[in-house]
Amino acid sequence: MPKFLSFGQDARRIAEADSVAVIGLGRFGTSLALELMGSGTEVLGIDASEDTVQALNGQLTQVVRADATRLDVLKQLAIDEFDRVVVSIGSDITASILTSSLLLQLKVPVIWAKAVDERHGAVLEQLGVHKVVYPEKDMGRRVAHLVRGAAADYLEIDKGYAIVKTVAPHHLHGITLTEGSVRATHGVTIAAYRPASGDWRNAQADSVLGEGDTVLVVGPTDKVEKFAQLR
Repeated sequence: MPKFLSFGQDARRIAEADSVAVIGLGRFGTSLALELMGSGTEVLGIDASEDTVQALNGQLTQVVRADATRLDVLKQLAIDEFDRVVVSIGSDITASILTSSLLLQLKVPVIWAKAVDERHGAVLEQLGVHKVVYPEKDMGRRVAHLVRGAAADYLEIDKGYAIVKTVAPHHLHGITLTEGSVRATHGVTIAAYRPASGDWRNAQADSVLGEGDTVLVVGPTDKVEKFAQLR
């Protein structure tokens, strides 16, 4: 494994593309990096573990073994030339905070950071990290809504507002959405639908749902959950 210092030029090349640097390649960081790669985004992955770096070699645009808590290392890796950096270090809170602080010092335009709990997140926010995420907490909340309700999928857009995927209820079969008065009756909006055999379509006022159709419903969390209970 070459030393990280030899990767500076490659990192600069990656930074010039539609790219993201992911620091910390645990379960969350690896999943994120691979998903970004799958969507066509170039990814520079950074981790302190040689085994982790070796395992991801060839799967990311570039993967480097390095200590991201050192300013000179981050400069060698041209991190300051990336528009977007994700700090996904979870096992070492001190390293997460120090790395985030150095990225802010280097004036990286957009920094996302994973927090393991509210106190960790509060420190990151106080530092000035642009977006703090709570993967475990958010997934727990999402699963709780799925377990509690009848939705096939659930995504919280903001506190108290969500989008759910569910089966079109029987009382809307064979009539237009206007005739069904979905918004007036249920306080939600059907944004899109997928026929039982077909592709997703944007919902229109004259859209007609049928047996086995799937819908995406947007609105206040309590109302979309109640709508998902309809059959």
